[in-house]
Amino acid sequence: MVDASDEFRFRRESTAPSGFIAWRSGEKLIESARRTLMAGAKYFMGPGRHFVNRHGRFAGRYLDEVLMGQTAPGSYIVTAYAPPRAGIPLSSSGSETASLPGIGEAYARDVSRAVVRAVEATAEAVEHYRNSGSLAGFEAGVSRGISYEMTQALLGIAANSDGADITVEWDSSSPIERLQPAHFEFRGSDAEPLSRAAVRLAEDKSSRMITIIGRVHLLAKKDVGSPGVFGVEALTSGPVKKVRVRLADEEDYHEAIRAHEEDLALQVTGRLEKEGNLSWLYNATVIRTAGHVDDYALRVRSAEATQQLNLFAREEQPEQRQLPPGQVDG
Repeated sequence: MVDASDEFRFRRESTAPSGFIAWRSGEKLIESARRTLMAGAKYFMGPGRHFVNRHGRFAGRYLDEVLMGQTAPGSYIVTAYAPPRAGIPLSSSGSETASLPGIGEAYARDVSRAVVRAVEATAEAVEHYRNSGSLAGFEAGVSRGISYEMTQALLGIAANSDGADITVEWDSSSPIERLQPAHFEFRGSDAEPLSRAAVRLAEDKSSRMITIIGRVHLLAKKDVGSPGVFGVEALTSGPVKKVRVRLADEEDYHEAIRAHEEDLALQVTGRLEKEGNLSWLYNATVIRTAGHVDDYALRVRSAEATQQLNLFAREEQPEQRQLPPGQVDG
């Protein structure tokens, strides 16, 4: 066991033998655990609907202090150990004061508490949706740590799972205040509200935002310091058939690569602009993958066919003639 560490456990139910998980699903869980810690660390610096790159370096410095442990027996569990008294510089230029505790830096314990508050607020918004079908809890919880980044992180944990949870145990040997453990549970069905909330939180009300689901058909080489560019061919009807996507956050580029490699339908939202014959999505964010492109396209065609049949059925119904009172038809 590592010395004096607060412990985060990210658990996901798996149909594989005890303590095992499908490789891709395990990768997704680790990525989602990292995103959860990063989103909470960004919230520590101040609330926001959609951080994009804001506070990313601070969150990265926090993550550099965190260790990853082995999975525990049973369901697949990723464990993160955060040393409570590690100092996290508040700015990359704070080297002069970084050696002085409490000056120009934050304790990792305080950042970890921000992570927990943000997860708690998001879990409460999910519970509110279960009871009411309303996304209002996500909007109302932005000041408490709900963000596009946090909904995305928890979406990755909940989606396609038979149940998942996050448990936090605070190190009791630390001289910092004693805290109660925290536990948050998620269902596979929670992917829907988390996905919808992510789209809403990523929206820029001042410009025309669209959401598209399609096949990744083009990947441009990612430049150093650039979030990356790729193309998407829509699988549903909409304002554009093909669009080039310029991401807001380089974290999303890895998901686009995975969608391209595994031929997965990708849902992305961004600001639509036209440049010559090309349509672009600027400041775009990846929302989720939506299954294999062939399966998704089949579901879309089936839904469209059902709509057409319902329309024809309504059109072919004979009109009922209105007869004067007392008159019998025939």
